[in-house]
Amino acid sequence: MTVAFPSTEETDPYCLPPLAAAALLYSAPWQRFAVIGDSLSAGTGDPSPGYATLGWADRVADVLRRVRPDLAYLNTAVDGATTLETLRRQADRMLEFAPDLLHLPSGANDIVRRTPDFGEIEQLLRDMYRMAASTGAKLTAFTLGKAYVVPVFPDWRDRVRRVNDITRALAAEFDATVIDMWDHPLNDRPNLLSADGIHFTTSGQAVLAAEVVKQLAHLLDAPAMRAVHDDPHLIDR
Repeated sequence: MTVAFPSTEETDPYCLPPLAAAALLYSAPWQRFAVIGDSLSAGTGDPSPGYATLGWADRVADVLRRVRPDLAYLNTAVDGATTLETLRRQADRMLEFAPDLLHLPSGANDIVRRTPDFGEIEQLLRDMYRMAASTGAKLTAFTLGKAYVVPVFPDWRDRVRRVNDITRALAAEFDATVIDMWDHPLNDRPNLLSADGIHFTTSGQAVLAAEVVKQLAHLLDAPAMRAVHDDPHLIDR
């Protein structure tokens, strides 16, 4: 049996039309949205036919601008950045920006080494969360998905599970919202990854953005959340 996969944003059941996304965040209080970290934060990925060529963070900023036209947006993410590099090279600019909504990286590049030191990784991520929490911003973070694979490391899936567990624990401690992508159906799509086999294509970026919007809407307890979650095309483009 051939499994059908969506070919456009309009037919993708995990995407949100822009007006539907804006309806979910109509009462959003955030005026200063910042993103720090690595390529996942940056929204790096190859174009997908039928999907706008935008990373997830740019998409979320666009949605927030529909309800907050004066939104300030800063994304300092750099491909390949570790948590230590994020702290050293991006923190000052982010702190100066003074966000009220802040997205944090999830340690993806910390585990790309021969023998990761998970104690050190946890401490660095904790330092980042502590620094981020000092801003008073609402914090968000992804868990890494199953589709993210580095074949040279046979224990890769265990590495991802461990760093995801650290993310979940720190998020609970610092009252951050986790957008959990580990077991999302998106991971099973054959066209999800870019040519490098690591980064999500823009079809994946569109779904990441929708998941962020849905989680933010849960925070706001938006009345439209349940209906649009069940059928995002209730609100026309």
